[in-house]
Amino acid sequence: MKLTFVTDTYAPQLNGVARTLERLVSGLRDRGHRVDVVRPAVLGAQEEGMEVMSFPLPGYEGVHVGFPTVARLLSRWHRERPDIVYVATETLLGFAAIHSARTLGIPVVTGYHTNFQQYLSYYHMPRLEPIAMAYLRYLHNLSARTYVPCEDVRDALHGEGFDNLALLPKGVDTDLFHPDKRDESLRQEWGAGPADLVAIYVGRIAAEKNLPLVIRAMQAMGRLRPGFKGVLVGEGPKRADLEAVYPEGIFVGPKFGEDVARHYASADIFLFASETETFGNVVLEAMASGLAVVAYGYAAARRHIRHGVNGFTAPFSNEDAFLECGEEALNSPHLAKLRAAAREEALGVCWERVIDNFQASLRELTDTPAAEEAFSSPPMV
Repeated sequence: MKLTFVTDTYAPQLNGVARTLERLVSGLRDRGHRVDVVRPAVLGAQEEGMEVMSFPLPGYEGVHVGFPTVARLLSRWHRERPDIVYVATETLLGFAAIHSARTLGIPVVTGYHTNFQQYLSYYHMPRLEPIAMAYLRYLHNLSARTYVPCEDVRDALHGEGFDNLALLPKGVDTDLFHPDKRDESLRQEWGAGPADLVAIYVGRIAAEKNLPLVIRAMQAMGRLRPGFKGVLVGEGPKRADLEAVYPEGIFVGPKFGEDVARHYASADIFLFASETETFGNVVLEAMASGLAVVAYGYAAARRHIRHGVNGFTAPFSNEDAFLECGEEALNSPHLAKLRAAAREEALGVCWERVIDNFQASLRELTDTPAAEEAFSSPPMV
């Protein structure tokens, strides 16, 4: 197959969507498919495909949105027609790609990777949430299939009127994220001795990640356990505010590749309080690294964590319960056994199987004899 991915985020950016897309693209190429990536030029990604001009997203530093380029897409796809188009982000670029593909009768599918509508309340625009949801529903329902990462998202979107939803769970690289990456010299840099416990957060330091609760959990754990250290890996607009609130915290900035794997594995407990995830790749990365994860019981945590067996989950949005889970993890006499069970769970989550299922799902669409007719589009209104 010849496939085109359309996205506003891609490697080398460090976020769950970019990492997922990079893994899907490389996996499909390994299986002999030709994959182009349409993405903003500012990313600097060394990729086959097409770069487009972009503009920064207001209020979200480091994020750029590609300009809609219908004429360029129509011209390119008329000359080199893909068998199917996968649109990963719901911006103007994604909308333009859907319009262009439907105009040419090319099958188009979408991925639902981010709950953008939920972000609006964190950026003081809650009244726009119904408008954002209506736009997302309209855009995704133009596609033949919308891939979602877990049952929670599928059920929620179905209730909002989204059609043609299909599960595409996430995988994790268990060779990169591995307990053997634990580094005692790094722990010494943090001021942690061999017997001291370290809790870590990895991700964007932004409002939608609910980091004030992570900080409260770390502060409570520090009061309970002498020698405890709280480490935050990442960058974002809330870093300065959180450093002021939690001066004893260790803020190390963004880390990549082997370095971020080393940071994961050198901790003991992973704290993740976000309420806006469609999945939460970092949960699986932490489990693969042999950490006890404390998270709300939805998305990746609901799918992979069994409370008290390989991690700890709190009822969604219950802050007191989340703090209690942090204390339970800190005081667990079976923490080493629990961390080993987390690693064992991650070993069963294979990217190869995910990509095989994705490939088979795409073939169902492209091998249909009436596919072109089915995707021919009347003028969009």
